[in-house]
Amino acid sequence: MAAGGAAVAVVSGGDPGVFAMAAAVCEAIEAGPARYRSIDLTVVPGVTAMLAVAARAGAPLGHDFCAISLSDNLKPWTLVERRLAAAAEAGFVIALYNPISRARPWQLGRAFELLRAHLPAHVPVVFGRAAGRADETITVMPLGDADPAKADMATCIIVGSAETRLIERPGRPALVYAPRSAETVAERAGTE
Repeated sequence: MAAGGAAVAVVSGGDPGVFAMAAAVCEAIEAGPARYRSIDLTVVPGVTAMLAVAARAGAPLGHDFCAISLSDNLKPWTLVERRLAAAAEAGFVIALYNPISRARPWQLGRAFELLRAHLPAHVPVVFGRAAGRADETITVMPLGDADPAKADMATCIIVGSAETRLIERPGRPALVYAPRSAETVAERAGTE
């Protein structure tokens, strides 16, 4: 329709460029006929789930971070596992998108198992469901206790790094944040 001159809008939740419809539109332009390349495309940014959840929890993305989709619909699960391990070993805070569905009920549990092999059990995990909407819930628990049953497809999960801090506050939700500077475990132990 757009190639025929119609004004067309594709609406996507969150930010259309983060695991969403902007990439699907670009894929259609690339795979379509040459005339699709002359479409005047404007992608309007939104607030992606990891940013909405992070704002509700404090500042867990205050240092280096990455986003990984747990969906294996368009990539093999072995690639997801390699990326999770590499991100955890590199010290990234990890935002997990598409954590669980009826067709993929086991993958979030497997992801937590893999992350527990690389990260301390006390690392905070933020479960942000429907962030910014009326039915929003934000739950924080340590990685050692992280429960896949707390998530559904409306949940974005932020797994802290070994550097991530949790500030308990009487009568208020805890704050989760990643310090803006990083030091290695060896440096903290005084061995470097």
